Amino acid sequence: MLTLTKFTPLLIAGAAATAIAVAPVAMAGGPAGCYDPAGTGCGAVVPGGPAGVAGPGGAAGAVPGGPAGAAGPEGAAGTIPGGPSGAAGPEGATGAIPGGPAGTAGPGGAAGCLAPEVCGAVPAP
Repeated sequence: MLTLTKFTPLLIAGAAATAIAVAPVAMAGGPAGCYDPAGTGCGAVVPGGPAGVAGPGGAAGAVPGGPAGAAGPEGAAGTIPGGPSGAAGPEGATGAIPGGPAGTAGPGGAAGCLAPEVCGAVPAP
């Protein structure tokens, strides 16, 4: 049986994607498309609109009330409010569609559900 702990990375990834997209923008090195020789990164904010940041550690972006995503050396995550979400990294991947299928896979195996009562898991060989 699949437990909520299997989807904890997914929930954290969705929240992190939004936080990563918005928080560093104030510290970013300049407007969208900028060249930053200091290597601190570039960011852009449209008041009431999308925000994004990119630097040596990765990139993130969010649209208020809409999709958000982040990518870096340790993986990537993205979410659409009320829609699909997913995360992938060196330890595996997970994804879900609200009210629909969800699954996770990693070095320990894979698990997924088609509905709350229809779940399965396969351990790694």
